[in-house]
Amino acid sequence: MNTNYKIYVGGEFVETQNELKVVSPFTNKIIATTYLADEKTLELAIKRAEASQNELKELPSYLRYEILMQIADELKKEKKYLVEILSSESAKPIKYASAEIERATQTFIVAAEECKRLPKEYFSLDWTPQGKKKEGIVKYFPIGLIAGIAPFNFPMNLAVHKIAPAIAAGCPIILKPASSTPLSALELAKIIDKTNLPKGAISILPMSRESGNQLVTDERFKLLSFTGSPIVGWEMKKNAGKKKVVLELGGNAAVIVAESANIKNTVKKCVVAAFAYSGQICIHAQRFYVNEKVFDKFVQDFIEMTKKLKFGNPIEESTDVSNMIDEENAKRVESWVNEAVEQGAKIILGGKRNGGYFEPTIITNTTNKMKICSEEIFGPVITIEKYSSFDEAINFVNDTSFGLQVGIFTNLVSEMEDAFNKIDVGGVILNDAPTFRVDHMPYGGIKESGLGREGVKYAILDMMEAKILVK
Repeated sequence: MNTNYKIYVGGEFVETQNELKVVSPFTNKIIATTYLADEKTLELAIKRAEASQNELKELPSYLRYEILMQIADELKKEKKYLVEILSSESAKPIKYASAEIERATQTFIVAAEECKRLPKEYFSLDWTPQGKKKEGIVKYFPIGLIAGIAPFNFPMNLAVHKIAPAIAAGCPIILKPASSTPLSALELAKIIDKTNLPKGAISILPMSRESGNQLVTDERFKLLSFTGSPIVGWEMKKNAGKKKVVLELGGNAAVIVAESANIKNTVKKCVVAAFAYSGQICIHAQRFYVNEKVFDKFVQDFIEMTKKLKFGNPIEESTDVSNMIDEENAKRVESWVNEAVEQGAKIILGGKRNGGYFEPTIITNTTNKMKICSEEIFGPVITIEKYSSFDEAINFVNDTSFGLQVGIFTNLVSEMEDAFNKIDVGGVILNDAPTFRVDHMPYGGIKESGLGREGVKYAILDMMEAKILVK
């Protein structure tokens, strides 16, 4: 594994005066050194991005396709190496790290396909007398320079969800990876640099929050795409000026388990959704509402399967759960759990912390006012409560300021329809967990969960502007 990473400034790998030590969350040892971009470095990246815009705009779709597929092919070739890096920097168990690299590869393939069918329209204008003998042709053009800010929990694929659509749309992008997990994105920079993409089109710059704030405020950026916490995201929107803003801000995803559900299959899917990557997933299954007639069976099976999860080094194939991203976040989860217990909640499994590791934890006797229910816990903690009627379950799910995705386990068509029509979220997942996502589907939330949609085609649409020719 490389131990020194230069940052990628518009086609050039450089060092700066500000070193950034990357620490393994599992061993707490330094695994690599990279650099933080300062204002001068960011300015150079912006200048190079602006200089690349005309060439990017004129790049024919077959060349965009070839570039995107070349990146996808290289990701496939380097998968084993990239998986080890991702696992080491994030403490993500290697089986989940492997799935992430596969998804990143698929995201580039989808972007390659979508770049061949960028939107355009023809329509008649003679709906009114003024439009007689006139017609309109609408084409979509690149919006311009994009600022992308990616989080630690999917350090490759969530960076790719900003970079791949930008290449497909013909927009230059400057991406800020999380300072705790910058290595995957910098490895991606090496792959991108080998392609014929115009130099300047991509920069990958780890930055401090202060330096990175220019991505939010600088009017030369025409779109800000941010994935992270609601507190940070909505503040960015206030400070973003006239640029377009897309926010993916997570949530406290719920699961409804109906009486008709297959409990064995439901538990199998839900344990993974609850505790994969220690719950550090935007669509982590956090709140469970189970029909009272199957509640005891569901809880018993859930506890038994959770007890079988193996804690260990994330780089080992047998590991199911490992440390959280840092001890500070593990302590935050611990404090939320303790606060809930003080307010009357009951721990039925787990609840203990050891350094950066927090046990998979199941809690009941909760209220929607407790932080472990009302906020995004972003940790390996779930709540399980009973419901008597499906309408009551829907009300429980909707009683939150978030609205990203929900999982519904039922075999009744009426309940499926009610869930889709009445639950206030961006996605309803039937007979699967809310963690389900494939990379070409529209993905995003409402309320505090965000603004706009990701998913390659939908991200491309945000990265383009319509222009009409009337003739």
